[in-house]
Amino acid sequence: MRTALAGLLVLAGCAAKPAGNAAPHGYVAGAEETAEPQYRLVLADGAKAHVLDLLSGKVTAAGEAGDVTSVTGDGRHAFLSGGALRIVDGGAWMVDHGDHVHYYRSAVRDLGEVAGRGPHEAFSDTAVTAVRFGEGTVKLYDRARLDKGEIAQIGGLSARGPVVPYAGHLLVADGDAVHVKTRAGAQVRTIGEGCRDPEGAAVTRRGVVVGCADGALVVDGNLAAKKIGYPVRGTRATEFRHRPGSTTLAAKAGDQGIWVLDVTRSTWKLIKGKGVLAVNAAGDGLPVLSLTGDGTLQSHDPVSGKRTARTKLLAVPENPVIQVDTARAYVNDPVREAVHEIDYNDGLRRARTFRLGFAPRYMTEIGR
Repeated sequence: MRTALAGLLVLAGCAAKPAGNAAPHGYVAGAEETAEPQYRLVLADGAKAHVLDLLSGKVTAAGEAGDVTSVTGDGRHAFLSGGALRIVDGGAWMVDHGDHVHYYRSAVRDLGEVAGRGPHEAFSDTAVTAVRFGEGTVKLYDRARLDKGEIAQIGGLSARGPVVPYAGHLLVADGDAVHVKTRAGAQVRTIGEGCRDPEGAAVTRRGVVVGCADGALVVDGNLAAKKIGYPVRGTRATEFRHRPGSTTLAAKAGDQGIWVLDVTRSTWKLIKGKGVLAVNAAGDGLPVLSLTGDGTLQSHDPVSGKRTARTKLLAVPENPVIQVDTARAYVNDPVREAVHEIDYNDGLRRARTFRLGFAPRYMTEIGR
């Protein structure tokens, strides 16, 4: 119910009657439109994949997962990385029309496996899904056909860094630069601001962030770029975590603590701490969350770095992951075969614990 009223207002604002036999505004064949977000977690225990519906608490089997080593998502699909790539349609997503949003749900589907070893890195827009394989090969897939359950490759290239579909192009981090290419992979130009040793990327509402050896390169919707350099020496960020669309990002800073990147203000903040295993950022002006080796979950103010709350959450952290949405955070607990739901706006209060009957070693959230 936390977003039901907002969702009903959104639907009321775009519920114009269709003319003649035209499909209603927002109609998607085979899907049900809903009044609120349909948040779900795609989970893997190393052998099988599962989908947890966060509204009903129901768990749905999503097929064999093989030797999974990580799971990432694009808002609807989960990409299970291991000896091969398996793609699961989590059956929940949102469509942002700018002035309003549509929420959908459908059946969970195991779309199948793609040959090629990991680690795999996947990014999508509405037209293209780009997956980079462990050896640097990048395969491009038709996103519309993926939504319909078909894994259809439409192109390929190679890159040593992230490849992100954005603004009708592909941003390809390779060598010491980020290149702008067509969706078919043809070179358009190279962004003037360099990016040495690119690793890690994120899509925000202000542009794409690419991690570089000396900071972060931000490419906006006009394909203009700026570099946000590190303010102090330290272990660089190599993987960014954030609530999708927001402009505050978190990354592990080795044994130094947590990097916080504020894209809007073009600033980095180093929050010092020891033993950080997992991080995420809830959004602009909202807490930065971290989990340490003793199983303690902490929140910090993203600007001052001041700790605002802490709670002992896990007895034994095992491959911990923190996922965040607009009101809650989720932390996996493989030892207890559970996932904990955390209200990060209420002193890290544990709102619910989902008992699963399997060990959720890998996790991503979809429906966002």
